[in-house]
Amino acid sequence: MSAITRPRDGRMIGGVCAGLARRFGIKARTMRIIFVVSCLLPGPQFLIYLALWLLLPNEKPGAGSAQTAW
Repeated sequence: MSAITRPRDGRMIGGVCAGLARRFGIKARTMRIIFVVSCLLPGPQFLIYLALWLLLPNEKPGAGSAQTAW
């Protein structure tokens, strides 16, 4: 099981959705849509995003994947 990291490529804002998408094996676009739709529901989604942005490390150089493209 690999650690979740924020990729250096394919970021829209902080790379959180792209990193989660890579970890769960789905497209970054799909993860972003899920996040935006979830923001329509009550809950701390935005705060969780900010916390993950601060807590998840950046990906090491040279470890990129083409899967996170928009």
